Amino acid sequence: MSAAISTAAAPVTTAAEEKVAVATQLQLTWWRFRRHKVAVASGVIVLFFYLVAVLADFLATNDPYATLAARSYIPPQEIHWFDADGSFRPHVFALEGKRDMKTFRLVYVADPEDKRYLELFVDGYPYRLLGLFETNLHLLGLDRGAPEEALFLLGTDQLGRDFWSRLVLATRTSLFIGLAGVAISLFLGVLLGGISGMYGGWIDTVIQRVIEILRSIPTIPLWMGLAAALPATWSVLQVYLAITVIISLIGWTELARVVRGRFLSLREEDFVMAAELAGASQLRIIFRHMVPSFLSHIIAAVSLALPAMIISETTLSFLGLGLRPPAISWGVLLQDAQNIQALAIAPWLLMAAIPVIVVILAFNFLGDGLRDAADPYG
Repeated sequence: MSAAISTAAAPVTTAAEEKVAVATQLQLTWWRFRRHKVAVASGVIVLFFYLVAVLADFLATNDPYATLAARSYIPPQEIHWFDADGSFRPHVFALEGKRDMKTFRLVYVADPEDKRYLELFVDGYPYRLLGLFETNLHLLGLDRGAPEEALFLLGTDQLGRDFWSRLVLATRTSLFIGLAGVAISLFLGVLLGGISGMYGGWIDTVIQRVIEILRSIPTIPLWMGLAAALPATWSVLQVYLAITVIISLIGWTELARVVRGRFLSLREEDFVMAAELAGASQLRIIFRHMVPSFLSHIIAAVSLALPAMIISETTLSFLGLGLRPPAISWGVLLQDAQNIQALAIAPWLLMAAIPVIVVILAFNFLGDGLRDAADPYG
C-alpha cells in the first residue's frame, strides 16, 4: 500500500522536459531563436543577400564595367508580363534614342515594334563562377540580341553602365568586406580579451589602456587619416585588403571587453582549474574550454558587429576614402548620388541605398534574436 502511494506521488516527467534536460546549450539557443519570428525572417533575408553576393555575376545581365556614352542615364526599363494575346510571356521593348529639342538631351523611347522576350539561363559576358569555373551562363537575358542593347532593369549611370549588374556586384564586395572584417575582429577580440581576462596584472592593464585609447579617438577622422595614408598607386585588391584591415583594427575593442568580463568570471570555475591541473596550455584553455562556454554570446555579438562593418565600408567609400573606381561597392555607387544635378536627371541612382538599409535592419533584428536566445534559461 505504501509503495503504491509513493509511486503515485512521484513527479511525472514529460518527454519534452526530458528532451530539454539533456539538450546542449546550442540546441536550447536554436529552439528559442526559432520562436523569434522577426529574427528568423531577418536571417532568411541575410542568407538571401549572401546568396546574391556569391552568384553576383550569374545574376548580372550586362558587363558591369562596360561603358558607352550613348547609353548614359537610361531610365529603369518597364517589363511587360503578358503578350498581346494574353499569354504570360515577359518582354521588354527595345529603346530608341531621340533628341529632346527643348533641352537638347538624349532621351530614350520604347519602340513597340521591336519586342524582346526575356529568357532564363542565357549566354552573356564571360566570368568565373565562384572564382573557379569559367562560364558565360547568366540567369536572365533576351531571346535575340545582346542584353546591353535592350535590357536595363534599373537603368544606367552617367557612363552608360548597367545599374542592376553593378548593384549585384556591389553587394558581393560590401558584404564580404564586412564578413572578412568581422572575422579579423573576432580573432583579435577573443585572443586579446581572453589573454587580458586570463592573465590579469600588467598584461590586462596594457591591453585595457590600448582599448581605451582606440575607443577615445573619433571614428570618422581616424578612418579618414588611415584611408588617406593608402598609396594612390595601389591596385583595387590591395585597397580592398587595406580597408578590411583598417575596419577590423577599430572593431575588435568592444568584443574584447565582453570576452575579458566573461573570462574574469570563468577563470575560477572548476573545469578551468581541472584543465590547468591536466597540463593544458593557456591558449588551449582559452579556445577549447572557455570560449565554447559562451559561444552563443559571441555569435550574437558578431551578428551585431557585421552591420557596423558594412556601414564603415560604405561610409569610407561614399566619402571617397575607401574603395575607388573601378571597384564596385555600395559606397562607390552612392558616390554618384551626391551630385544634385545627377539625381535630378537620374533619381534611380538612389536605389543603391535600399540594399544597405535592408541588410542593416536585417542584421540588427537577427542580432537581437540571437542575443535573446543566447541565454536559453532566462
